[in-house]
Order: sequence, then structure tokens, then C-alpha cells
Amino acid sequence: MALPAFTVTAANSPPSTSPHPPLTHFVDKNAATTTYRRSKFQLALKNLSNNLDSTASWTSLIANHCRNGRLIEAVSEFTLMRISGFEPNHVTFVTLLSGCAHFPAQGLSLGSALHAYARKLGLDTQNVKVGTAIIDMYSKFGLLELARLSFDHMDVKNKVTWNTMVDGFMRNGDLKNAVKMFDEIPERDVISWTALIGGFVKNGLFEEALVWFQEMQLSGVEPDYVTMISVLSACANLGALGISLWLHRFILQREFKNNVRVNNTLIDMYCRCGCVELACQVFDKMPERSLVSWNSIIVGLAVNGHAMDALQYFNLMQTERFKPDAVTFTGVLTACSHAGMVEEGLKYFKAMKRVHRISPRIEHYGCIVDLYSRAGRLEDALGVIKNMHVKPNEVVLGSILAACRNLKDVRLAERLMHYIYELDPGGDSNHVLLSNIYAAVGSWHGASTVRKKMKDLGIQKRPGISSIETDGVVNEFVAGDRSHIHSQQIYAMLELLSGELRVSGYVEDNVNESYECG
Repeated sequence: MALPAFTVTAANSPPSTSPHPPLTHFVDKNAATTTYRRSKFQLALKNLSNNLDSTASWTSLIANHCRNGRLIEAVSEFTLMRISGFEPNHVTFVTLLSGCAHFPAQGLSLGSALHAYARKLGLDTQNVKVGTAIIDMYSKFGLLELARLSFDHMDVKNKVTWNTMVDGFMRNGDLKNAVKMFDEIPERDVISWTALIGGFVKNGLFEEALVWFQEMQLSGVEPDYVTMISVLSACANLGALGISLWLHRFILQREFKNNVRVNNTLIDMYCRCGCVELACQVFDKMPERSLVSWNSIIVGLAVNGHAMDALQYFNLMQTERFKPDAVTFTGVLTACSHAGMVEEGLKYFKAMKRVHRISPRIEHYGCIVDLYSRAGRLEDALGVIKNMHVKPNEVVLGSILAACRNLKDVRLAERLMHYIYELDPGGDSNHVLLSNIYAAVGSWHGASTVRKKMKDLGIQKRPGISSIETDGVVNEFVAGDRSHIHSQQIYAMLELLSGELRVSGYVEDNVNESYECG
């Protein structure tokens, strides 16, 4: 399609017969628009400058934008600030750099430009707050080399600078350099230790976290409530009840014993260790509770099979005017699933959507699938998977596959395979479960097909790990493991127990081991 032919009409030329207006009309109009916008901008700038008469006023305005994730607006105000004749100070830079760190998707390019400007003014090396903010920003961007380079170029460092660098290494999984940096800190405080211990917990190294907590105690540094939350989380993940009891006693002797976050973590820890009675004691004695407190006790009771107690707490929280959220309903639906309360679970699921206006997430759909699966209603479970607006994950598929195995429903398991291959072609657990389903019904050809598929995809069966705590020490075991120092005594006791079970009439179920994959 050809562009219209515009004509330029001179002042003394006759009117054009073209159906299109002359180009001068467009030029004049655009010029007028530009002039109008410039005047409007200058007026807005004048009004803004009259109200913002200092660097502190501009910085306060910029901080408000940064807190709410409006980095573009913050940069615009920063530009207006400089045009108005006000130069940024170190607080302005720290504000903007912190905003970039908290919103890395928006702040990556902006953060580098701010660093360059701070470098020009010498603030990145001579002002400890600006330099530390730059380190924190690059750490949260995942740019550890730039963070370390900025750290090394700083003329002045304080405790916060060192702790920020340790946290940066831990945040990005560089544990070796985190420990090395920690050892180099001139004066370690509680924040230094907490950064290290919390980093090990976040990286899943729970035993190492407890070892460093012991080192912290030997150093004479008193832990704060943040430290204890990390240590309690480590115990919860290990299921180390003995150490957990000692830690609870330790907390009761400290001033933060009534801290809501500490008590919430205690509830979660006891529930994950299987001691719901102690969890309820902690909850009932709390002088102050939050929504997280209620969610912790409801979910904890639900996963431990105390369905009626969980639902009782759910009703009680609403009586005390706490509004349930998505996590609350995960606990409620889990309780219904474990208790086989199908109709009640569906009622709560509908109320969640219609009354509380909470959009279902994958965990809610997973609970409904599990609810149907445990009740043997596999077609209903499959219908949920087909109709839900999110892709099923390994847990959702695993629950219905487990039900297929219990009911020996090979056909439905085969129908689920395309979901499994689409979701996680390299995952091992559901492939192994499908193989065991074939083995349970004597379909060795089907089991062989799954095994061949796993071999072609390079999938290997990951060994399961079990753990037990004795005398404050957590012992881990792998199937067929003989590396433990007391393995000979352990296997002797296992053989003795197996013999007593056979004498009592127990028949061993070998379905799990009937067909090894990987």
C-alpha cells in the first residue's frame, strides 16, 4: 500500500486540490504540542521545586517510590532533583541502590548506572553505607564477582559490610567463600553468626548449621531470636527431637521467649517431629498469635493425621476474627483428605473460592486429587487434573499413581503417563511408581518398557534416605547401606526383628522391591 502524497503549500501558492492536508499543518501542530508539553513540564517542575526545597525532601519522595517498587518513577524524581539544582547525598544513593536490590528485575541496569555515578563522586569507596549498599545490590543480582570487587575497593569497612558479603556468598550458594570471609571478619557479632547459620539452613545443610551454632555458643556470642529461628528450622528439617527439646528449654530462659515468630517456628518444629501435643502446648500458651500461628498449628495437625483437631482450630481462628488464607485452606483440605472426609473437603474447597474469594493453587488441587484418590474415586481425581488451570506437578501425579497401585488400576496409570513425560521427563519417582504398578499386577512387559524408557532417558533411581536421632546425633541411612560404623549390629537387630515378625504371622510385602529400576 503506497503512502499518501503530501504537498507543501507556499504562502502565495493557490490552494491544493489534494485530499490530504498540507505538511505545514502537521509540522505546526506537532510544534505546538511539543511547546505545550515543555511548558507543562516546566510548570510542574516549578511547582515541585517550590515544595521540595532540600535534598532530604527529594530523597524522601524517591524513597516512597522505591518502597513500592516504582523504580522508574524514582529515577524520574532523581533526574528532576538534579535539574532543580539539588545534588544527591549518600542517603539518596543508599535509597536508590536498596530499591534496585529489592526489585532486581527492574533495577539491574539502573543499579549499574547508579554505581557509576557514585564512583564518579567517590562515594562507593569512601562512604561505608553506599559501598555496603552496592555490595548488597550486586549480591541480590547474583553478580558475586562485582560484589567482591566492590568490597575489595572500599577504603572503609564496618561490621555491616563484612556481614553483607558473607550473606551474599551464602545467598548464592558459595559456601566455601562464605566461611572463608566469615573467618576473616575482624570482630564477629550475632549478625555475622546468624548470616552463616541461616545460610547453611537455606542451602539445605542442616547438620552444618547446628555445628556452627555450637561454635557460636563456644565463642560466647549470645544468639538473638533470628538466630534461634534458623536453628529451630534446621531441627525441624532433621526431625531432631532431642536437640529441639533442649533448644526450647534454652529459649524459655531468654527474653524473646514470647516472640511470635519464635513460637511459630517451635510449633512447626514440633509438628514436623511428630509431637503435636507439644505443638499445641506452645500454641495455647502464646500471649499473642498471628495468622501464621494459626496456619502452623492447623497444617501441623493435618499432616500428622489429627483431622478433627485441625478443623476445630480452623473454626476457632474464625471465631477470634482471623481471616483464613490460601495456606489455611491447604491445611483444612489436607485434614479432610487424611480423614477420608470427601464431601466435607469439597464443601471447604467451594467455600474457599466462593466465600473467601481465594483462587485455588496447585497445592489445593493436589489436596482434592488426593482426597478423591484415597477414596478410590480415581476418575474424579483425573477429572480434576484435566480441568485445573495449572499444570499438575510431581506430587499431584504421585498421589493418584499411588492410588492406582493400591487399586491395581493399570489402565488409568497408563493414561497418566503423558502428563508424567510432559511434566518431568527426567524425574525418577513417578517412573518407579509406574513400574511397581505393572509389577504388582504381574505385567513384566509393562515394567520392562518403563525400565527401558528410563534407561533411554538416562534416568536413575535415586536412593531413599531415612534418618533417626539417638542421643542428640542424627544418623542417616540409604537402602542397602553398610557404611555406618555400627552397620553390623544394625543388620543383626534388623534380622532379629524380622524373625519375630514372621513368627507373629506377618507376611512381607515385596511389591516395592519386586522390580528395581535404574
